[in-house]
Amino acid sequence: MKKIKLKDRAYYWLMILPGTIFVFLFNTRTWPGILAAFQDFIPVKGWYGSDWVGLSNFEIFFRQPDSFRIIRNTLIMAVGKIVFTQLLAIVFALMINEVRNSKLKKTIQTITYLPHFVSWVIFATILKSLIGTNGLFENFLKELTGTNLSILGTASVFPVLMILTEMLKEFGWSAIIYLSALTAVDPGLYEAAAIDGASRWKQTIHVTLPGIRHIIVLNGVLSLGNILNAGFDQIFNMYNPLVMSTADILDTWVYRQGLVNFNYGVGTAVGLFKSLIALVLTVIAYWAADKFADYKIF
Repeated sequence: MKKIKLKDRAYYWLMILPGTIFVFLFNTRTWPGILAAFQDFIPVKGWYGSDWVGLSNFEIFFRQPDSFRIIRNTLIMAVGKIVFTQLLAIVFALMINEVRNSKLKKTIQTITYLPHFVSWVIFATILKSLIGTNGLFENFLKELTGTNLSILGTASVFPVLMILTEMLKEFGWSAIIYLSALTAVDPGLYEAAAIDGASRWKQTIHVTLPGIRHIIVLNGVLSLGNILNAGFDQIFNMYNPLVMSTADILDTWVYRQGLVNFNYGVGTAVGLFKSLIALVLTVIAYWAADKFADYKIF
């Protein structure tokens, strides 16, 4: 029996082999770089020649007066993006599932998931031309009200704007998995509900949502690993000095420390801290996925 299981699973391991090789070459082989988190790292001396400083690099970050604010900003935007993007994706999937014209349905799907393939450099440029300084929307408001309103320059608005633009870019792509799950719901359940006099709304509540609840739970728990990923590409391309109080996140802080100020050790320490938190949350996520959604890797 054990040999049969190994033979059956060999196909799965073969399927992930290319990805495993990629991860090994570009992630695992760079693990010695973690040493820089505990060193006064100097590139000329290398990982094994730089002076050891223990946990001093970690202390430097947590002693920063804005360390709590940076973590708070990261959590607010990361959690907001995960929750609201998934909610919009579910609603969109339920709506598009009601469209009976197959051509119209495919057209809407294509239009909504295309932004996923556009880089944030391009997407941010488009957004800036619309809502940035002297953008189309700001010029319209200026003509309408006679006042200057800087949307990208308002700190209180910036996190909300990041969440909304992330939703706009990713909800179509995120809806694909829910649309796939909807196809597995037994049509007989809808017929039985209709015979019992259930409206389309009640069918959605009592048939559709319970039918895809395992996918909803699965996506939710697997998103825990990204709880500290607020989106460096998006924020880096859209933030400015006026909104640093609410826009600065762990990734942007690491970028400035490591690549701008050449504090490689401090930048690596914060990056390692973030990775360790993500690892713990990913383990918890897989445990929760197994417990609540009956999900296993293989």
